[in-house]
Parts: sequence; C-alpha cells; structure tokens
Amino acid sequence: MEVIEKSGKTVKEAVNSALTELGVTEEETVVEVIEEPAKGFLGFFKGKPAKVRVVVKDSLVRKVKLFLNSIFQAMDLLIEMNIWEKDDRVFIDLKGPEVGLLIGRRGETMEALQFLVNLQVNKNNSTRKKVFIDIEGYRRRREETLQRLALKLANKAKQKGKAVVLEPMSAQERRIIHTALQVRSDIYTFSEGEEPYRKVIISPRNRRSSI
Repeated sequence: MEVIEKSGKTVKEAVNSALTELGVTEEETVVEVIEEPAKGFLGFFKGKPAKVRVVVKDSLVRKVKLFLNSIFQAMDLLIEMNIWEKDDRVFIDLKGPEVGLLIGRRGETMEALQFLVNLQVNKNNSTRKKVFIDIEGYRRRREETLQRLALKLANKAKQKGKAVVLEPMSAQERRIIHTALQVRSDIYTFSEGEEPYRKVIISPRNRRSSI
C-alpha cells in the first residue's frame, strides 16, 4: 500500500501534487486532510499550508499497472495504458510511438506479455482472472487478416481437392481459422502437431485429400 503526505496552499493543490507523484487518479485513492490551510494574522505571521495524506487503494488494475510499468521502464518505452475489469476478465489497451516493439513478429511479443501479466494477476489469487492485451487495435486487424486467409485457403483446398497446411499459430489464432470456416459444408478443419508448432489443416470434404 502506497502512502504519501503533501502540502499546498489549498487542499486541492496538495491532493493534486500527491496524485501527480503517485501517478494515479483521485478515484484510486483515499484522501485524508491532516491540516486545513490557515491565513496569516494581519500580515505579520505567515499562514499555514494545507496538509493531506493520500493512500492508494489496493486494486487489481493498480497491480497490473505497476507490473507493466516496471517492464516498460526496463525497456525504456513510453506507453499509455488503459486498463479495466469486467466480471472475471481484465482488458488492457496499450498505445505509444514504439508499440511495434511490444507486438513483435505476428503478435508473438504481445502474446508473451499477455502470458506474463496473466501469471502476475493470478499469483496467490483465489479468484482467477483472464487477461487480454491489445495494442492499438492489432488483434482486430490480425483477426480480419486471418479470416480472409482462411477463406482464400479453403477455396484453394476445394479447387485442388487436397488439404492445405497453415503455418504454426497460437491457440487463439487457430480458433479464428476454425470459427471462420465452421459454416462451410464443403471443407473441414482440424489441428495437429505439438505446441508451439501446432498447425491448422484445411481439407475438402467428400474427397480423398492429401497434404
């Protein structure tokens, strides 16, 4: 639990100073006014400043923010974070001029970061939370790309009458391929191989297929 005491000409000024130093919003804290400001007497005596004690509330969002900040500081990256909870899920949206470093090749770095945050969030926790990280809409764009790829390769498999093997993908990306093609009656999909080299196979129906 983080606690800080600050002084200022007014209570508001003291609170704002504390919030700036802590890097939090007022909603994330409990504010205690230790001393109200007092004006000097007839100009001969100096007035007393306001003094406050600001306590940061323990929260999952705060825990995630501190953990990610430690990573970004080590990488010397300036990243803007938007973190929120919904039921048993935690959503993290990251923005910044160098976020490409956090995405990595086909989202591999982002997936690794998401894995680390999941471990941190659920460490010593009785209630399990699922963490989802997105970086400037990358997941949506990647999903649209994979859906187009799935349809293109499904048509290829049907036309040539043989199965098409995709490159190794994460479980989440394989699920996108399977979901995109599950309405097709002329082809079927399945996965084979061991992680992290597990692949999706797109195969035509009612034909003898080969790879």
